[in-house]
Amino acid sequence: MAAAHERKGPPERSAFARFVPLATRWSDNDAYGHLNNIVYYALFDTAVNAILIEAGLLDPATSAVVGLVIESNCRFYDSLAYPEPAEVGVAVERLGRSSVRYHLAVFKAGAQRAAAAGGYTHVYVDRATNRPVAIPEEHRALMERLKVGCS
Repeated sequence: MAAAHERKGPPERSAFARFVPLATRWSDNDAYGHLNNIVYYALFDTAVNAILIEAGLLDPATSAVVGLVIESNCRFYDSLAYPEPAEVGVAVERLGRSSVRYHLAVFKAGAQRAAAAGGYTHVYVDRATNRPVAIPEEHRALMERLKVGCS
């Protein structure tokens, strides 16, 4: 019997609906010569918001309804370093009334297996009141297209 805390291996590309290519930056490397762990969270956030902006569903400065991250996690399998290009895999894992859980992973460009994987949960809120609201239908339609068999 496998231990309850047994670590899963990195997800493969097939676990994701979309990929967003992103450049690493000089300042992303840490003292150990690879991307610092916090950079992966920034790549996750950048990829999800890039998809929403590209679809015309988010204007970070003016949208009346926005998604706020309320929980996140990341597991590391391999290292990336500047100037390696990265690709962020994005899939919707769970879609609720006012929240969405994204399955996310950072890949070395062209790699079959993720270097890091995790996810986060957005809760949609009214910008003025900061209170949860239903995910707008246009957002929900996009999120439905991002669903795949996530593990």
